[in-house]
Amino acid sequence: MSNVTESVDVAVPIRTVYNQWTQFEEFPHFMEGVLEIRQTSDRMTHWKTKIGGVEREFDAQITEQLPDERVAWTSTSGSDQSGVVTFHRLDENLTRVTVQMDFDPDGVLETVGDKLGVLDRRVKGDLHRFKEFIENEGYETGAWRGAVPRPTP
Repeated sequence: MSNVTESVDVAVPIRTVYNQWTQFEEFPHFMEGVLEIRQTSDRMTHWKTKIGGVEREFDAQITEQLPDERVAWTSTSGSDQSGVVTFHRLDENLTRVTVQMDFDPDGVLETVGDKLGVLDRRVKGDLHRFKEFIENEGYETGAWRGAVPRPTP
């Protein structure tokens, strides 16, 4: 299992940043290789990606969602991955977004790409495109303020 952690500071209030992040179907606007995301329920998303010429589909379950704090997920099909995005208020109009992901590279190509830091650079690029997206808009395209409580062991 490999992991990546990346952060970006966004010059927008935390509520706006969080609200935009909950609009999963907008991810293709700033996430490289993400073709489509459909939110099928409050807890489930279906992803279509094309990375390195390889198309994949998988489902991911939101395992925890706390407004203005965090969104955590784990895959339920396809490649084994999980992660959390946290939101930190630095001041009234500045928010730090941190992504932490754990993933299991699938096959030789992904293993080599992992060793070369491809996913780290991709996540960093996606966060910077998100920053540009929300800062240029200045407002969120939608919001879901519901909570998904952390599962109890």
